[in-house]
Amino acid sequence: MDSVNQDENVNLEPPGKKSKRGTFYFLQVVVAVGIVVATLFTAWTDPGLLPGSFGDKITIASAPEFTDEPEEQLIVPTPRLNPLVGIVVGHWDDNSKDPGAVCTDIALTEFEVNQNVSTLVRDMLIAQDIDVDVLREFDPKLDNYQATALISIHADTCDYINAEATGFKVSSSLANPHPDRAARLSACIRNRYSQATGLKLHNSITIDMTSYHAFDEIHEDTTAAIIEVGFLNLDRELLTQHPDQVAKGIADGILCYINNESISGDPLPQSTP
Repeated sequence: MDSVNQDENVNLEPPGKKSKRGTFYFLQVVVAVGIVVATLFTAWTDPGLLPGSFGDKITIASAPEFTDEPEEQLIVPTPRLNPLVGIVVGHWDDNSKDPGAVCTDIALTEFEVNQNVSTLVRDMLIAQDIDVDVLREFDPKLDNYQATALISIHADTCDYINAEATGFKVSSSLANPHPDRAARLSACIRNRYSQATGLKLHNSITIDMTSYHAFDEIHEDTTAAIIEVGFLNLDRELLTQHPDQVAKGIADGILCYINNESISGDPLPQSTP
């Protein structure tokens, strides 16, 4: 028998027959490679590109868990940077046919005067960094209205009464829960209005002023007053030709109250004619 060289590879299987070990080995390799490729493909592929429910399962499995309970969120109100003032335009109401006093000799109404003056007051206050709400006579916003101050602007009769029927009036509520604030607001307006217009305080305050409807509607912390800016007869020239002076007196009075300015020379009530 010839010797076999141990350094040479010897095939002991019959010719034409493959090794069983070699076939199983290659099958293992193919399967292993397939698993690796599939894993990498899944990891690097957008779940939306995967077919059918498989992509959905991948998406669900990778999504964070959510609970039905909403996260608690603290709602912090934004603080108001500027003081707020409400201005009621006397007799301004689309549903009312009462324009206030009517001057038939020149086709002038109290509402027109009130509206003109209120607009000027608004502009003057805004120029001083005051926020302003211009309100109708029976504005729904008056219900529980909250502001630093509220002023209702009106004018007196067009009729000639006598030579003493001239001047202005200021009043706050009789049942004000903060009488000290109301007294100071009224005093500021009386003082500054007299200085700006030269008009005297007319001491004929009526129940319509002291029991003005808005006083009972607004929030109890809102300081309020009502002003009759003058008589539409003897004070007509001032009210119609110089409304800027009228508005300045009211705006300065409001600023006096807000800025806690000193009050000097506060006009004393005049005797009722």
